[in-house]
This record gives sequence, C-alpha cells and structure tokens, in this order.
Amino acid sequence: MNTQSMLKYLTELSENNNREWYHAHKQENKDATIQFEQLVQELIYGIGTFDKSVLHNSPKELTFKLVRDTRFSHDKSPYNPCFRAHISSMGKLPIPVGYYIMLKPNGGTFLGGGLFADMFSNATAMVRDYITAHHDEWNEIINNAEFKKYFIVKGSALKNVPAGYDKNHPQAEYLKYKSWYLEYFMTDEEVGDTTAFIEKAVELFRIMKPFNDYLNKALKDFKMPTR
Repeated sequence: MNTQSMLKYLTELSENNNREWYHAHKQENKDATIQFEQLVQELIYGIGTFDKSVLHNSPKELTFKLVRDTRFSHDKSPYNPCFRAHISSMGKLPIPVGYYIMLKPNGGTFLGGGLFADMFSNATAMVRDYITAHHDEWNEIINNAEFKKYFIVKGSALKNVPAGYDKNHPQAEYLKYKSWYLEYFMTDEEVGDTTAFIEKAVELFRIMKPFNDYLNKALKDFKMPTR
C-alpha cells in the first residue's frame, strides 16, 4: 500500500468535488479504497499486539463512505474527501470507543480515540457518573507523562457543571463535557512515509488505550438506540 497515492486521490477529489469527476475516476477510487483497507488491516494487526479485542474485525466493515448526506447541510459538496475508519471490539459503532483514523490531505490527517458522539445523553451521563466515582483513576490516566506528550482531552462542553454534580468535584471541569476524545494531527509528509506512519499510529493507539478502557468501563451498560 502507498499512503502518498491515497493522499493524491483525496487531494484530487477535494479539488473536483462533483459527481462527474468522481464517476470518471472510479478506478482511482477503487485503487485508493483498497489501499486504505490494507492500511486499516495493518493497524488492526498492530493494535492487536496490545488489544486482542479488535483482531476479529474486517477492514471493510470499519470504514465510512465518501458520500456525504447533504440534506440538512449548507455545504452541498457530494463527497467527503477523506478516508475514515473506527477500530473497536464491536466494529465502527461509536460505542464501545476504539481507535479512529482519518486520512485527509493538507494536514487534516489525525489519529483519535475516545467518545466523539455527544448525541447520546445516557452515554454522557454514564461517563460523568464514572468520573465522579473514579476521579483518581481519571487523573492518573490524563496526567501520565507519556499520554500528556501527545494528547489533551477534547470535547463539546457546557459552560457550567450540570445539575446533580458537585461543582467543587476534583474533576469538575471534565464533568462539564458531553464528549471526551483525543486527536493527534499529522502532516502529509509524516503520512506519506507509509511504514513510519503505521508504526507511529500503532504507538499512539497503544498510549491512548488506558483512556479508551476507562471510557468503556463507564459505558459497559450502554445500549445503542434502536431505530
């Protein structure tokens, strides 16, 4: 696989974000998609050295489509010019949380982890309750020297600690959050060295594993809503 060729295709799609160009370059899309799935497979193998729960996954089942849902968006561009995948014990669903990769040109590539979805109010409540009861463990994870070298906890948040929680709690700032996630951005030059990129990604996913494990303990009783 060649990460440079994936970035090249995505760059061209970004510059020609229309259905005519997309359908005229189906072979390039197919080739780039296959290579991204190969990349995801390598990441599964790498993550599997420290988290065997992901090894059963098939890359095709972890990736997201390039086609955008434009029904409720002012941006009517038909395609999202990036390759994305979420690798977890239960596939690409947002919960349980796992290891996220977005391959996007011009410095948009990032490796992520944690809970990105803040639309599930019961999941947010579960994490807040768990942080309330296990604040020392949370503090130990986010202040680990190796973790702090690469990550800070991000997420959408309220202005104040929500009702029902102690505003003087040791982790009060994180009780304001509705989602808790990590992002580590990488340059196109870093991504373009395929071997080094995979090694870096696996190492960063290893470092974020305790953070993911903590959230998954908080979310162990979460049930995805049924449609």
